[in-house]
Amino acid sequence: MSLIERQIDVTYRHQVRFTQQVFSPDNLTLRNTLTDEKTGRKHKALVVMDEALCRAQHGLVEHVRVYFERHSDRLNLVCNPMQFEGGERTKNSYFHVSEIHSKIEMHHIDRHSYVIAVGGGALLDMVGLASSTAHRGVRHVRIPSTTLSQADSGVGVKNGINAFGKKNFIGAFAPPYAVINDFDLLSSLSGRDKRNGYIEAVKVALIRDREFFEWIETNAKPLANFSQEPMRQLIHRCAELHINHIATSGDPFEFGSARPLDFGHWAAHKLEQLSEYRIRHGEAVAIGIALDVVYTRRTGHLSAAAADRILTLLESLGFELFSNELLHESESGTLQVLNGLEEFREHLGGDLTITLPLNLGQGFEVHEMNLPIVVESIYELRDRQAGREQLVIPAQA
Repeated sequence: MSLIERQIDVTYRHQVRFTQQVFSPDNLTLRNTLTDEKTGRKHKALVVMDEALCRAQHGLVEHVRVYFERHSDRLNLVCNPMQFEGGERTKNSYFHVSEIHSKIEMHHIDRHSYVIAVGGGALLDMVGLASSTAHRGVRHVRIPSTTLSQADSGVGVKNGINAFGKKNFIGAFAPPYAVINDFDLLSSLSGRDKRNGYIEAVKVALIRDREFFEWIETNAKPLANFSQEPMRQLIHRCAELHINHIATSGDPFEFGSARPLDFGHWAAHKLEQLSEYRIRHGEAVAIGIALDVVYTRRTGHLSAAAADRILTLLESLGFELFSNELLHESESGTLQVLNGLEEFREHLGGDLTITLPLNLGQGFEVHEMNLPIVVESIYELRDRQAGREQLVIPAQA
């Protein structure tokens, strides 16, 4: 037997730029991201946009056209922006991916051209998959339009769609060429969608940065009221911590079994499915984090005081910590949410590895979960929610 083996190191630049009014003709952020003044090359671009965003921000599609017309010396918008529905439904079929592939082929988008996605995390996931699989990868630029995608999912390196009833079953790791966060794109979001991104900040603060967690506590009231400057600071710091993890964890493409930034997600992914995506991703993660926090306290790894601070913060930001889907049973009488543990293990492709909070700003990993204690934790969240509702009803009366 003979063997040839080499260590191959692949490096790449991961850039997240922050701006406002990205499609204002005088804003050169996008132009400078896509072009290189040294080569003078003209680049093609295919733009894919979120339908709901286009409806909410009247004139946005026209602003995109005008932007590319103004910079037509260096940029070529190959066709009118494509529009797809946003939200999880856009990820439930391969059809939209094929549509984008068709446009890439039709307009001869090559590996020096760009596919630009403007929308929420689900749309970015779907367009990213199309970009990463056409020509084995064309340049992909994300312009996230939700708090959650600007703070977390849009700055990551994962792309995917759902299949076989499982979240992100089909996907690829492919770093975007660039991410551009435009805070103005958040202006038309509902309060519910603005809040959704906060949970990813709480998540990463809990396992990485106690000071950031305490900053969120201090600013909980203005954040709950969607004050702009605290929102900007939260998004920027959350994105920075996410990028730091990708750059320094040593496992950006998840070859191992650990995935710390999915703290709270094993239950969240299952809750989304059980609710047929009535529960938004951020809302599901809030419940998942609350469940893991109560579980960790019950197993003696997290102090009662720290656990209460975490749960109180989530409620102060406007999140509910329980949903009836947690109690949905299978035909055998077991709670369906518990299947999320095996699906999580399978998705990682190795040993079950769950990140839990050891203290504020510090996480640790376990490789098994005590199911009776998980169930006890679910009922504790139910009782906590019921207690809060009893307090609200008299006040309203």
